[in-house]
Parts: sequence; structure tokens; C-alpha cells
Amino acid sequence: MAKAIKIRKGLDLKLKGKPEQTISDVSNSPYFAIKPSDFPSLTPKMVVKEGESVKIGSPIFHDKYREAIQYVSPVSGTISEIKRGEKRRILEVIIKADSEFSSETIDTSGDTKEVILKSGLWPFIKQRPLDIVADYNQTPKAIFVSGFDSSPLAPDYEFLLKDMKEALQAGFDALQKLTNGKVNVTIENSNKSTSVFSSINGIELHTINSKHPAGNVGTQIHQIDPINKGESVWTVNALDVARIGNLFLSGKVDFSKTIALTGSEVESPSYYKLIGGASLTNLVEKKIVSDNVRYISGNVLVGTNVGKEGFLGFYDNQVTVIPEGDHYKVSFTQGWLAPGFNKLSNSKAFLSALLPKKAYDVDTNLNGEERAFVVSGQYEEVFPFDIYPVQLLKAAITNDIDKMEKLGIYEVAPEDFALCEFVCTSKINSQQIIRDGLKVIEEECM
Repeated sequence: MAKAIKIRKGLDLKLKGKPEQTISDVSNSPYFAIKPSDFPSLTPKMVVKEGESVKIGSPIFHDKYREAIQYVSPVSGTISEIKRGEKRRILEVIIKADSEFSSETIDTSGDTKEVILKSGLWPFIKQRPLDIVADYNQTPKAIFVSGFDSSPLAPDYEFLLKDMKEALQAGFDALQKLTNGKVNVTIENSNKSTSVFSSINGIELHTINSKHPAGNVGTQIHQIDPINKGESVWTVNALDVARIGNLFLSGKVDFSKTIALTGSEVESPSYYKLIGGASLTNLVEKKIVSDNVRYISGNVLVGTNVGKEGFLGFYDNQVTVIPEGDHYKVSFTQGWLAPGFNKLSNSKAFLSALLPKKAYDVDTNLNGEERAFVVSGQYEEVFPFDIYPVQLLKAAITNDIDKMEKLGIYEVAPEDFALCEFVCTSKINSQQIIRDGLKVIEEECM
């Protein structure tokens, strides 16, 4: 039965640089990359060498322990470089693209799971618990898709999907064959009558009315059908549901996407068409208003600092550019004693609390350093789970598996703690702590 979800906890970060609803083409950089670091717990095993030619959908590496999960090339071209780090760990596989792309047609008449695995689109399907690429040997109790993104400056899914209803329906038809349970979709309550998802058949459509992280799929799972030990659910980004649908409609693998270029340092924030894994060089060229900036693949809460010549993350549909926080406040009037009209904060200590609709120009400065946990109730104000966040973080730090299980580790992913990290007085890296805790659970309990 569809639910109308209402939660009170959360926080919307209103930042400058929201994208206008215009879409432009951008000439792709000749270089693309696929990064194993985008896939937690993955141990990649290469199937190509430097100098080899690849087509769209050609396997680049596969999971050493789940060989059927292929990670494939988004373009046709030549393997330019395999970058390695310590202990020969693969950091990036860089592909130099051909001037014209070629791909093979995939027979989509067979088993749905096998078709998605063969196409290389399986990594777009993730699982909870653990927040990793889904285990194809399991059957989830349900599949969840968030119909919107509530994170700062996020792309508008309704805008991007308005002309893709056929692909969406085909994608959801495929997902329905992967579970014996429901395919749940949650949208904003304000979009209930006009949403592109309202005309999709075979889904359980829910509504939610709240601040971020209402758009996080973890929040929605917790409210609709919480995960218990021994259970699993799968999640897919709404834009990738359409990608899977296109596979079954055309028999072709397509890694193109429309991403939002956002942030206060972007001259005219808007949407651009490119191919997944592309270098950001051409995307940001002549569109940035200053030099000392940070290029983030993703949003400011969970994105990755990749640099101007870095590559778009596998799951990212947004690039954010904000000022680099490498300056220091040297007087009381600039620091914590300042009135704070222009300071984005959840604290009532600054006068910005009187301006709830104001958009802020933020940089990457932490305004402090990591120190011991302070029991202040800050986390609980923005964490809409029936879970004790500080206690769970402490259990994860100490690798206390029993406590982590009792405190709800199976329900959460690092992104669910991003707001906790933002409001934290102690500057605790909560997302990494949760990721490390999930790794311990995977190694010891799965």
C-alpha cells in the first residue's frame, strides 16, 4: 500500500549556483575513465591491457569474486593508461576515445538478469545492506527507486525524465522481474499530480514531504520497509532505470547522460549532455568565474574532489564548483564572534538563522579541526532514522559488530550520515566511519 511519508528531521542547504533548466551539448574530452574506487568492496581483475582497442560495452575489468559483474567501457577507443597506486592497486583505467563510436547489439530476449549482466549495466543496481553493487545470486525482498534528489543543487529528475516515459516504463518492467516483492518509487508530495512517475505501471508510488535527506533512498527504505538482518533490498537511481529501459528498447548500451553543472563559481549553471566517465576539462572550460576553486564530482555533501582534469564519477549526475577553502580567519570579527549574516550554519548562534530562504556562497573550509565527540543532539536534529547515530558511529569506530547490528548498521549507507557530518561540532568524518563499519560487517558477517 502506497504511503504518504512525513518526517520532521533534516536540513536543506541553500547554496548559490542552482542550475537553470536548459540543456546544452558539450564536446566530450577525448579521454574517459572508469575508477574502481567508485565501487566499494570491489576487487577488480583486468581483462584488457594498455594499447588494446575496446568498443562501447567492452569489459574492462570484472569483480574478482563475482566474475559475472562486468565493468565496461563507456566509449569505443584505446586503453591509454592503467593508473596504479600502492601495492599496484588500480586507481583509474583511462580510455582515449575514437572520433566515432561503435557498439554491438545485445540480444534482449533472454533472461532479464543475464541481459543486464552481459550489457555491463549491472553495477547501476546497488544493494542494502552494505551499499555495494548488488549480488546477482540473491533475490531482494523489494527494489527502491528515489524519484527525486534532495541534496544541495541537485539535478531535477522530473525535468530530465519528462521525455523518457517509454524508457522509464521499460526499465521498471525489467526491475519487476528481478524481485518477488514490490518496486517502490518515492516522489515529492508537491509533484504528486504532475510527476512523470505517476503514469508508470507496476510500481508502488509513495510521496514524502520533508527536507533533505528525504530524497535519499535510505530514508525512504527506513520509512516504507526497513531492512532486518538477513534481508536485502536493491536500489537504482531513477535516471539509470531509464538507461536500463533503453537497453531493452534498442538492444544498445548507452552511457550518455545529462548532468547538472552547479555551484557559485559557475558562470551560468545549467545542464549538459556528455558521456559517463568523461574528463571534466571540456565541460568546465570558460564556464568558471575564478581560479582557486574545487571541482567536485557529485554534490558538496558526498561528492569527490577530482580536479579540473579529473573524471566524472560512475554514479554522479552533477558537478559542483565552489571556492577552495584554503584561507584562514585571523580576527574575532571574521570568526566565531562575527554576527554570521553570510554564514551557512544549522546553529542558532548566527544571525543567518533569521534568513531561512537565503542562498549562500560556501567554500570548503571546515572552520575547525577534528576533536572528540560532543554529545550535543546535533546529529539527531537532521537524522530521520529511528537509530542512535552517535552510538552507531562509536560502535563502528571500535569494530563492535554486535552493537553495530543492534544499532542499525544494516539500514544505513555513508550518504545517510552526510548531514551529520555537516552539522558536527567535532568535525567527525562520519561517512568514512560508516563505510569502514560496513566493510567489517561484510568481511565478518556476510
